[in-house]
Amino acid sequence: MALADNAGCAKPSEDFPFPEIIELNVGGQVYITRHPTLVSVPGSLLWEMFTQKNVRSLARDSKGRFFVDRDGFLFRYILDYMRDQQLVLPDHFPERSRLQREAEYFMLPELVKMLAPKLSKQNSLGDDPCQSDPEELSPNADATRNLTSASATLPSAVAGGPGVAVAAGAGAAGTDVRRAGFITIGYRGSYTLGRDSQTDAKFRRVARIMVCGKTSLAKEVFGDTLNESRDPDRPPERYTSRYYLKFTFLEQAFDKLADAGFHMVACNSTGTCAFAHDQTDDRIWTSYTEYVFYRE
Repeated sequence: MALADNAGCAKPSEDFPFPEIIELNVGGQVYITRHPTLVSVPGSLLWEMFTQKNVRSLARDSKGRFFVDRDGFLFRYILDYMRDQQLVLPDHFPERSRLQREAEYFMLPELVKMLAPKLSKQNSLGDDPCQSDPEELSPNADATRNLTSASATLPSAVAGGPGVAVAAGAGAAGTDVRRAGFITIGYRGSYTLGRDSQTDAKFRRVARIMVCGKTSLAKEVFGDTLNESRDPDRPPERYTSRYYLKFTFLEQAFDKLADAGFHMVACNSTGTCAFAHDQTDDRIWTSYTEYVFYRE
């Protein structure tokens, strides 16, 4: 006697066009979950997507997975909320404001409320166990919003603390607050030194560009091009040397630093002879180079 098919492997039908187990591709990250999880919050975007009859209207990737063009890293928290309508975030979670934006996109109003910053009567942070980053809701935030200087950068003591500067030209719409700090760019490379003692000194594509500095500054400058997978839960005011960039061109990194107001203050490089050719005088050297950038 033939056994009935497993419910988790049931094929879609006209009345129920979606399978029990659904594969999602969210911004390049693959998630596998159950159909009841995706429709657990009526009125949400996922509920609208996976309760419709016309499955063909949904975007799919090359392997047939349903595709959603959003932040694949943050979607794990959206999916966790869809499972039991509870929010649990890591300590010192640095992406709270971005996760709130994702919750708004997926039309999850209760999750948006959970992520909204809670202020006490004294305009200080409450006892929310998943409170926002200190840099987003500092006690001096209201003071900096009221500064309307349009001619020069104010002293840091007036702006609300060391390392904080208010850019000129900020009107009633708000001020551009930039924190001072250092960012170090490093990379490893190799070059050949022959008889003529000439090397190729042009900027070129390198295998990996590493980033050292304060987490909040690195994310501000490089944004989505910063690979955080090696250190995803680093608090915003802590330093790290584990980040690297998703692109591999030095000029691109320098452009982003210049656009953010940084300028180079130091650089250094070390070279070690790794190999000497037996039949020629050419030598292959390996090097490590660092560029130090600073913003006042």
